[in-house]
Amino acid sequence: MRATSLDWPIPFNVLGINLTAFMTFLLICSSVTMVKALEWLGKGDRIRCRWFLFFTALGGAIFVSLQAYEWSKLIREGLHINGNPWGASLFGTSFFIVTGFHGLHVTGGVIYLLSIIRYVTNRLDPAASYNAVEITGLYWHFVDLVWIMVFTFMYLL
Repeated sequence: MRATSLDWPIPFNVLGINLTAFMTFLLICSSVTMVKALEWLGKGDRIRCRWFLFFTALGGAIFVSLQAYEWSKLIREGLHINGNPWGASLFGTSFFIVTGFHGLHVTGGVIYLLSIIRYVTNRLDPAASYNAVEITGLYWHFVDLVWIMVFTFMYLL
């Protein structure tokens, strides 16, 4: 889309790179806490597993909150789904659809992480919840990987 549009703005000049770089760092850190949750569950320590799952969910919740802040700032500056003061209106459409779709997946992941914390709490044997936590981790890592691609292609290039 960018290649065919003559008035596509330079994302680095329009979007808040510093805030978004911090958001990216936060999601990467939340992937680390997800790995630690699985590690502690594998060692039979449900309490530490729950804490690391909580920190993972907290990282995701902060990410979504910062994304909402970024959206509100950009909307106040005139970026809309059907308009853009810096050039092509397709830029605003693409930005909001891609980041919004990702944000919905992070929000779903946070909600699911909170349910997994309860699931781990209700299982007496840590091994009984290992697969559920591992699958949750795979989803979370995928969402993080997708964000790294979104950050690269929407914000940096």
